[in-house]
Parts: sequence; structure tokens; C-alpha cells
Amino acid sequence: MITARTDWSRAEIADLFDLPFADLVFRAQTIHRRNFDPNKVQKSQLLSIKTGGCPEDCGYCAQSVSFKTGVKADKLMAAADVIAEARLAQAGGATRFCMGAAWKNPKDRDMAALAEMVAGVRALGLETCMTLGMLSPTQTAALADAGLDYYNHNIDTSPEYYAQIVTTRTHDDRLDTVSQVRAAGIGVCCGGIIGMGESRADRIGLIAVLATMPVHPGSVPINGLVPIAGTPLGDAILSGAAPAIDGIEFVRTVAVARITMPQSMVRLSAGREAMSDETQALCFLAGANSIFVGDRLLTTSNPGRDRDTLLFEKLGLIPMEAYA
Repeated sequence: MITARTDWSRAEIADLFDLPFADLVFRAQTIHRRNFDPNKVQKSQLLSIKTGGCPEDCGYCAQSVSFKTGVKADKLMAAADVIAEARLAQAGGATRFCMGAAWKNPKDRDMAALAEMVAGVRALGLETCMTLGMLSPTQTAALADAGLDYYNHNIDTSPEYYAQIVTTRTHDDRLDTVSQVRAAGIGVCCGGIIGMGESRADRIGLIAVLATMPVHPGSVPINGLVPIAGTPLGDAILSGAAPAIDGIEFVRTVAVARITMPQSMVRLSAGREAMSDETQALCFLAGANSIFVGDRLLTTSNPGRDRDTLLFEKLGLIPMEAYA
């Protein structure tokens, strides 16, 4: 293991992005091997426990009430149904179960059910993660008391570009939630989305914020934008008004995340369905060591277990052991 720095400058991160591709990936793989088994990848599964009807206006999201995407609002699932889904995910090879709700913030009346979900899923021997929006201190404490392992709250992009993506909360609001979760003793899952029309400077800014947190997030999801018709960002990509992210640039982002946050789990998250096996292989080589399995994420499709099984066989990858 190497000591994780938290004093990265944007200039240093820019220099990493500018490295020749082979040099960058070699450096990332070298660091990855010092901290992880390079042939083990964690399988996670994500379930939408409350879909649609979100008052936020995140420009990439099908669940916002601001956009006409055909996603209908549902009520919060019953805890027993969520635990049953977690049991199926575990049978399919997942060792981490993530639960997401389309809220700006949960209501206090929902906390008992959410705590029951956490306790029930954790009792199966699965690592637990939730993403519910912003939390109050009492809500954070309730999740901590239930044994939640990780709370996901992505910062999405750089502070400078954030207002182009979301206007219903600020970048600082996101950081405040992350700090509150960390203070409660819950693991932090925090990353961003690549391919939203941002510049490389914004990708540098995203990594700089994550890599200079007082403690690096234990889990860093790197998402590729999935363009959804009816959302501003999706329509821009689908119409050709904005370019889709280049695969090599995506791999560079994964590699820089691995170098700057050497002991974090770097999660190859949304966008995998559009990636070739070769692009995914480069991401693993660059230090990604977790994926989401199953046919769906929250509202978007995912490669599915059969394709992932074949990919693992091609690359000689081994699923990471069950959560201890």
C-alpha cells in the first residue's frame, strides 16, 4: 500500500491527463497492483427503490419532473420487496447492493423503512449503499445506526461547470452532504459523470475535488453519460449538438482517478452498455475494479449478466469475494 495524498493540485492532475496514453495506463496499473488484486473486480447491483417524480432538474436524469421522458413516479418500495431483490442479486453474484431513490431529500416518515432495508440487506452478508439525495443530521444518524456501509452522493462535475447541469442545488450542497455522511461514520461513495459536454478542464476539476477531500471517498463511481431522450443533455447528444465522450478520454479519466485515489474502489458505472469489450478492458487496466451487474441500473439498461460473464472469461477476471 502507498500513502494516499490529499494535496493534489489541478496542474499536477492536468499533467497526468497529458501523459502519453501508454505511460498513463502503465502508471495507473502499477499503482493499482500495489493496492488491489488486478484480476479481481467487485460485482455490485443497483435497485431503484423509489422511481420518478424528482423535483431536481439534473440535466441528465430521466426521473426529473422537469423533463418529459416517460418515466412514471412510483412510491417507495416495501422493505421486504427490496430485501427479496437483494437476495436475488446475491444469488447472481453481487456482493454489494445499492439502493437509489429519486428524491431531493427523503421524508422523515420514510426513515424507518429505509433503515429496515439497510439492516435486512446487510444481514444477507451484502455490502450496502444508498443514494437518497440530501440528508438531515437525524436522517444520517438513522442510516448509520442501521449499519449502512456507504452513502452515494456524486458531485457530478467540476464546481465551475456544475450550474450548467443542475440549478436546484449547488455544488457546495453536495459537498456538505458528503461531509455530514463522513462525520457520521458512513463510508463515502462519491464520483461524477463524464460526457456531459464538459471540457477536460472540468474533468480535471472533478478529480481535483475528489482527490483533495480530507479522506478520499472509499468508492468513486466514474459514470459515462447515458443520453436519454427528453433530457437536455440527452437531447444534445442524440441530436449531434454535443459530442459523445471519446472512449480513450474516458479511460484517461479512470486512470487519473486511480493514480490520485490509489486506495479507493474505482467503479466503472453507468454507460457500460455502449462500451465495447475493448474499452472496458482498458478501464480495468487503468484501475477500475467494480462494475454494476444486472439488466438495469436505475432507469437505464445495463449489459446484463451473460455479457459480463463472457467479458470476465475473456479477460480472466475473478469476482471479488463476498463482503466480510
